[in-house]
Amino acid sequence: MLKTFPAVSRSARMLALLSLPLMAGMSLSANADSGAAAASAPEAAADMQVSSKGIESLTSRDDVSAVQARLEKALSAKGLTLFTVIDHEAGAQKVGLELPATHTVIFGNPKVGTLLMQCNGSAALDLPQKMLIRAVEGGSVIEWNDPQYMADRYGSKDCSLPLDKIAGLLKGLAAEAAGQ
Repeated sequence: MLKTFPAVSRSARMLALLSLPLMAGMSLSANADSGAAAASAPEAAADMQVSSKGIESLTSRDDVSAVQARLEKALSAKGLTLFTVIDHEAGAQKVGLELPATHTVIFGNPKVGTLLMQCNGSAALDLPQKMLIRAVEGGSVIEWNDPQYMADRYGSKDCSLPLDKIAGLLKGLAAEAAGQ
């Protein structure tokens, strides 16, 4: 379910919609849900880590809703803007398909995101930031894009960007969300 917030400008809502993860070309390891496996019950173990280029992950023994609630609390505490949450499971149900609990949380800080986009406008394809929380056997996995990988992808290495700070913030948010 796509939730929109009236206080968010039309352009910010469009950016959130247009910047959904473009995963084409990013292969997931054999342990990750894909294709037909995604339509079945969660099969991966709770300690599973995704081993894909540019995707970082942490696991939690808690369900998606508990992890999402902690993430939203951490975002608020850090002064980050929560743009929207996409409930992919609900979307699947609307078309008669099944999907384990899978939520994309879209958030950011325009002061930082703007720097990335000023360096290379194509970075807006991956911004605002997103964290995917999805059910796996025994808990949830939290996944997000590695900022260093994104900088490489967009040829932004020559720009003065706080990539290590962003990476640390994202990992810290994920750890809080995971209950670690």
